[in-house]
Amino acid sequence: MTHPYFDTAQPDGRRRIAALAHRGFARPGGVDNGLENSMAAFAAAVALGFRYVETDAHGTSDGVAVALHDVSLDRTTDAHGLVADLPWSQVRQARIGGVEPVPALEDVLGTWPTLRVNIDVKAASGIVPVADAVERTAAHERVCITSFSTRRRKATLARLSRPVATSAGTSEVAGFLAGARLRVPALVRASLRGVGALQVPEAHKVGPLRLPVVDARTVAAAHAAGRQVHVWTVNDAEQMRHLLDLGVDGIVTDRADLLKDVLEARGAW
Repeated sequence: MTHPYFDTAQPDGRRRIAALAHRGFARPGGVDNGLENSMAAFAAAVALGFRYVETDAHGTSDGVAVALHDVSLDRTTDAHGLVADLPWSQVRQARIGGVEPVPALEDVLGTWPTLRVNIDVKAASGIVPVADAVERTAAHERVCITSFSTRRRKATLARLSRPVATSAGTSEVAGFLAGARLRVPALVRASLRGVGALQVPEAHKVGPLRLPVVDARTVAAAHAAGRQVHVWTVNDAEQMRHLLDLGVDGIVTDRADLLKDVLEARGAW
C-alpha cells in the first residue's frame, strides 16, 4: 500500500503530481535571497495553494530540530556559528535575511496540520530531534524523511513509532541507476527496498560531463518497481514540461509560482 504522503488523487479520481516548494517560496530572488526555510517562505507556498513543501533539518546542541539547510547560521542569517554547537535559545534569536526567525521544525509541522513536508536530515545532529518533532506533532502520514545518507535516514526512522514516507539515499540511487541502465529489474528492486521514491536531479554533472539520471528508461524502471520519481531543483518552465511528459511524479522547485502556472496550463494543478 502506498504511503498517504504520496497520494495525490483528487476528488474527481485523477492523480496530480506532487508539486514541492523548495525551502518554501522565497521569491523574489529565489532560495539565495536569504528568506529560504523561513515561516514566511512556507506561508507563501501555502498561500499559492501548495500542498507540499521541502525543507532541511539540523539539531541544536540541546536537541531542537530546526528548518535550516546549512550546518551554520552564517549564510542565511545575521548570526554565526554551527547549529549543532548552539542551544535553541541562541539559534532562535538569529534572523533569516535579518528579519525572519529560524523556525523550529515542530512549528512548521504544527502551524499547517495538513501540509506535507519533505524533510532532508542534513546531519547526525538532526536524527533524534527530527524524530521527536514528528512524534510530538503526530505527522507520520504527511512527512517524507530523506537524506543523502542512507544510514542517517534509517537511524531517524528507527526512532519513529509509525511508518513515514521515505526516499532513496545516494548509494541506493547509484544501485537503482545501474539496474535501470543494465535492465536488471532485480537490482532495481533491491536498491529501492524500504523506500517509496527516488528524489533526484535530472542529471549529475561530473566535470564537463552531464550524466542523465531522469529519462524515459529510469522513470519506467522506477514505476515498474512501484516507486515514485521526484526531480529537484527545477526552475525552468520548459524543463518542467519535459519532465511532466516523461511521467515524473513530483517536481521540487524554487519557482513555486512558475510551476503552478505550468500545471494550470496543463489542467493539472
